[in-house]
Amino acid sequence: MTQLNYTLAIDLGTSGAKVALVSMHGTVLGWESQEVQLMLTPDGGAEQVPLDWWKAIVNATRRLMARGLAPVQSISAVCCSTQGEGTVAVDRDGNALMNCILWMDMRGAPHLRRRVGGLLNVAGYDAFKLARWLRLTGGLPSLTGKDPSAHMLFIKEVYPDIYEHTYKFLNVLDYINLRLCGRFVATVDSILTSWVTDNRDPDHVSYDAALVRYSGIDADKFPEVVPCTEVLGHLTREAAADLGLPEDVRVVAGSIDNTASAVGSGAVDLYETHLYIGTSSWITAHVPQKKTDIVSYLASTPCAVPGRFLLTALQATAGGNLTFLKEKILYHKDELLHEENVPDVYKIMDRIAERVPAGSNGIIYTPWIWGERAPVDDRYLRAGLYNISLNNNREDIIRAFLEGVAFNTRWLVEPVQKFTGRPVRQINLAGGGGNSDVWCQIFADVLNIPVRQVMDPIQANARGAALIAAAGLGEIRFEEGPQLVKIRRTFEPQPQTRALYERLYAEFVTIYRQMRGTYHRLNG
Repeated sequence: MTQLNYTLAIDLGTSGAKVALVSMHGTVLGWESQEVQLMLTPDGGAEQVPLDWWKAIVNATRRLMARGLAPVQSISAVCCSTQGEGTVAVDRDGNALMNCILWMDMRGAPHLRRRVGGLLNVAGYDAFKLARWLRLTGGLPSLTGKDPSAHMLFIKEVYPDIYEHTYKFLNVLDYINLRLCGRFVATVDSILTSWVTDNRDPDHVSYDAALVRYSGIDADKFPEVVPCTEVLGHLTREAAADLGLPEDVRVVAGSIDNTASAVGSGAVDLYETHLYIGTSSWITAHVPQKKTDIVSYLASTPCAVPGRFLLTALQATAGGNLTFLKEKILYHKDELLHEENVPDVYKIMDRIAERVPAGSNGIIYTPWIWGERAPVDDRYLRAGLYNISLNNNREDIIRAFLEGVAFNTRWLVEPVQKFTGRPVRQINLAGGGGNSDVWCQIFADVLNIPVRQVMDPIQANARGAALIAAAGLGEIRFEEGPQLVKIRRTFEPQPQTRALYERLYAEFVTIYRQMRGTYHRLNG
């Protein structure tokens, strides 16, 4: 009997690390997870300790292997999906010189604005630089400061000693690959938001000298760029010992989370759409060409699938709103809470939300709790609860949080359809939010689009990483993805909620238009 081969798929998100054993055809055998601390600072900073990532990955891997789900000799590859837009400064020995600056960090915004501006400005960008960015990369450095393009400038300006000793700037994925196999590389998608590469041919992404000059960062501090399916080598002796795996296990480059989830959701065919609901959220679709919508902040960029681009429409915070509700409101540790063991709050929220009528008895929630990326790029927006009366209770508020994220997604679907030139006929829903049946139904009703709940939605990123590894090793073709990913259930829009959600959605957009100035005055 032939022994099955497995990939150790690492999914490193903002909330922590998940590690899964996944077959070469996408079957998840088992998984373990471990949280990682997030540090927020009053000045808009967001950091994590890179060594904490590695410890979490090692601990989760050892717990997973201790379960005896598969022989250690059956693991033929390791491949990662990680949060994107993080920046780790490392020295020549691969040591992190400071905490990672995360995708949520906005401290580099003023340094970036000074760099991208010029004598003739368009929306804050030098007109000539803007034209070159759009033509070559397909996008622009975000003026919110949340991209590595701003992070690196922040380090250069505020921590010049660290900048001087930096050998390479690495994204989160790149740092973990360095720990695994010892190579300083970036993938075609992890390098994207440094905004220094020519992406017109997705199979041959390369640095552009002029864009590197625009960045203000020394060219030799950028790593080599490789495809997501590249076999980087084998585990180092140290990594193999830490993980408890053989040294002959191959390391495949992998991808950042939105690229991996597109593969792991099964939405691989051209124009097939998937929605990921995690700490942040995004809508993606594989498309045949590079294209940019500068009005709605959408772009199609290189991805894991050869010859294709991935349209990505990113929203800053989705499930993070529920984490805030749980940890800062419902179960915030203060004099009002004395419980040591917190129950599974999210399942309880689901039960509560299900018994509240559509529309949350009039409450509207805007989920811009850490600014927004698309369809508006605005670091100053904030969350809000509207239309609360004495007749409302926290049950209404809980459902309003779910509906608010769905309204925000509806706000994004319209420019996505304009970008692709065709209606979204169905959406594969993945990520932790996909575990909630009531939320899947809310999305279907608010969007008026059938929502296909991916089987094991929380494992979409890990499954995607494993399928990328399998493609890199020649075990599968990406075209097989839709057959390899199972759909648990399809949620159809309910006609009886249509008129109500149309009216509330219109009010949601009106709230943005009327409150934008207030948020800028309060937070600018």
